[in-house]
Amino acid sequence: MMRSSLLYLSRAGWARQRLTHLPGANRIASRFVAGETLDSAVEAVRALNAKGLLATLDHLGENVHTEADANRAADAYLALLDKIAASGVKSNASLKLTQLGLDVGEEVCLRNMRRILSRAASTHNFIRIDMEGSAYTEQTLRVFRTLRAEYPNVGVVIQSYLYRSEQDVAALAAEGANIRLCKGAYKEPPTVAFPVKADVDAAYLRLAKAYLDAPNTYIGLATHDDKMIAPLKAYVAERNIPRDKFEFQMLYGVRPQAQEALVKEGYKVRVYVPYGTEWYPYFMRRLAERPANVWFILKNYFRR
Repeated sequence: MMRSSLLYLSRAGWARQRLTHLPGANRIASRFVAGETLDSAVEAVRALNAKGLLATLDHLGENVHTEADANRAADAYLALLDKIAASGVKSNASLKLTQLGLDVGEEVCLRNMRRILSRAASTHNFIRIDMEGSAYTEQTLRVFRTLRAEYPNVGVVIQSYLYRSEQDVAALAAEGANIRLCKGAYKEPPTVAFPVKADVDAAYLRLAKAYLDAPNTYIGLATHDDKMIAPLKAYVAERNIPRDKFEFQMLYGVRPQAQEALVKEGYKVRVYVPYGTEWYPYFMRRLAERPANVWFILKNYFRR
């Protein structure tokens, strides 16, 4: 019930207006968001790098409705890539296609993505296309495949809670695509997604193992769940899967000790580091993933 409520609030304009204007709202969000500026995000990445962790920077934003806003988002990513190159931090970048104009028109989105991927190529970097709600899955994969035919430095995300993901993973493995596998953070109907967590978890392990077994592929295993991490560590050891074929991925502010422990065990770990003023939808989805965080946030808010 709480998860559904939080996911509803993540899309509700009235809630966003009220909650983002609360005194200290930015400080509350800092649990999961590395500040509102690119400089603050790069400093967060630098601190992660010092602990042996890699990063992927995400300039927060989604569902823009004008070409001008989409172009501004693309400009922000060009600045992000230049900053990574100039600062020397170890990070790539993640983005959402609706932030780059997918709702305005696919050609607008493709044009902006080509600008970003060209800059990423010139700075020897990599771009990950995040997956959004199921209404965008087919279009996201189509745009990804169009771009990948032109740029090798692009990857995509697959969500294990979608029924269709088994077929998508098989196709992407055959194409040798670089993917991130996550469970999925949007509210989806039972007609398109597993409604029971145990089924989502089982699908996650099944898809991850299939991708690890596929030749000429690379996968980011995005999970904080020890019930996923432990069996995957056992699987790669049992199958002698090279550690340069995969990495673990976790979110900024979530289980930092577990992130560092994996690095000490010799695994590559990448932390998803979001930043920017458009933090509200992302922040609410993080709370929905683990509603116990709500009480932690409230306790610390009223302590101030």
